[in-house]
Amino acid sequence: MKPHFFKTQAHILICTDQRCAEDGSKVLFQAVWNGLETEKLAYYKTGGNLRLSESGCLGACRFGPTVACYFRRGNSLEQAWYQRMTYPSTMQLAKALHAGLELPQEKRFDLPTE
Repeated sequence: MKPHFFKTQAHILICTDQRCAEDGSKVLFQAVWNGLETEKLAYYKTGGNLRLSESGCLGACRFGPTVACYFRRGNSLEQAWYQRMTYPSTMQLAKALHAGLELPQEKRFDLPTE
């Protein structure tokens, strides 16, 4: 016997380490968890395909809450990193990931600067 496998389109990580927690990341995590359930975006809901995990430090402590995500695009695994995330901005990201749409650029800090 083996565990049940749930297909995943993307994995969202919310830093809940001390500094981000001081900026509200634990409250953000719980709100996003509830939002993914309500909107049926969570991997264990019919039609859902997103995983959400608490994370230790993501290395951008002064800019929390910090959110990172890993997602499939074609045959490759890509990533995106965000700073000062709120419930609305994290749910906007989640909905884009779920639908396979272009990700929000606002608050994203892993892209090259011009």
